[in-house]
Amino acid sequence: MSEEVDGITAPIPEESPMTLARGNVRGYEFDRMVLLFSMMDGAREVPCAVSASAMDDLEQVKRTAPERREEQFLRLRDRIEHCASRKFLAQEFEGAPPGIILRSIDFRN
Repeated sequence: MSEEVDGITAPIPEESPMTLARGNVRGYEFDRMVLLFSMMDGAREVPCAVSASAMDDLEQVKRTAPERREEQFLRLRDRIEHCASRKFLAQEFEGAPPGIILRSIDFRN
């Protein structure tokens, strides 16, 4: 299975199906350089974040402007949420309150 983004075809790992449902996009947090979003585990909201560098690595771009981060997230949303679901299943929570934080290394096979 693959996904085409702006003329670039990238493979999507075919592992277990997502166990979490899509939540909300919270926005880009400039100080931490992460895009905040959530996933839903039934009625429970799971806080999530993906680093700006991880999104840039996925798109193979040098640096995306902060005001374009939400747009970038929406293009990559399926891949990001799939990765968040994998980390959720592995119970790889970080922070307080516990949530999922995605970095470039999380997208490497």
